[in-house]
Amino acid sequence: MGERTQHAPGTFSWADLSTTDQDGAKAFYAGLFGWQAQDLPVDENTVYSMQLIDGKPVAAISPQPQQQRDAGVPPVWNSYVTVQSADAAADKASELGGTVHAPPFDVMDAGRMAVVQDPGGAFFMVWEPRQNIGAGLVNAPGALCWNELATPDLDAAQAFYGGLFGWTFTPFGGEQPYFTIQNGDRNNGGMRSPQPGEPPNWLVYFATEDTDASVAKMEELGGTKMIEPFDFPMGRIGIVADPQGAAFAFYAGQLEP
Repeated sequence: MGERTQHAPGTFSWADLSTTDQDGAKAFYAGLFGWQAQDLPVDENTVYSMQLIDGKPVAAISPQPQQQRDAGVPPVWNSYVTVQSADAAADKASELGGTVHAPPFDVMDAGRMAVVQDPGGAFFMVWEPRQNIGAGLVNAPGALCWNELATPDLDAAQAFYGGLFGWTFTPFGGEQPYFTIQNGDRNNGGMRSPQPGEPPNWLVYFATEDTDASVAKMEELGGTKMIEPFDFPMGRIGIVADPQGAAFAFYAGQLEP
């Protein structure tokens, strides 16, 4: 079990869902993963719903901002990368050709964050932890286990993320180009070309003991299968969308410690 009390800078450390139906999403993921919700008030009308496994935070579910709804932005899982300084990371991202859509801001006493779009068009968040490190459990059933970038220019993405976080990249054999991402000596996600019609994005993976059973359960709960489950050398993957349309993936197989 990958219990965590800290995350090294450059590590994917958190994922949260921005959704048009917070209550519906909470019920869906509770049924799917057994998550327990801990609602934290943001203001008198809004809560940030932490999702727990055995008391350890694994993700969160939040209402989609009205501005995004008005713009027709679909519900989405957001990927967060731990950094020493959100301000320094945002400045560096701009220097490297990224776009800072939300300049660094404090999230009460939990931490400080910024919303960044890479040069290829994919969004991610940087997280400077204070009282909240992010996920207290990873690489376990129902918890975050992988983050995967779909990007139209793999070379440009490697230059950007390598310059921003110090990541390195290793080719992974297969019919289509794929690179694993290393943060120091640890695997930290992957990178591939997008499927036809797929926009640039970071896809969030959650671990499961049985991909096919999880896909079947997900469909029973109202979700949609996007790609038939498939095998690759390390395990079995299923890519799906929740009832509100937010894409994510299941992974059953070898997990990092």
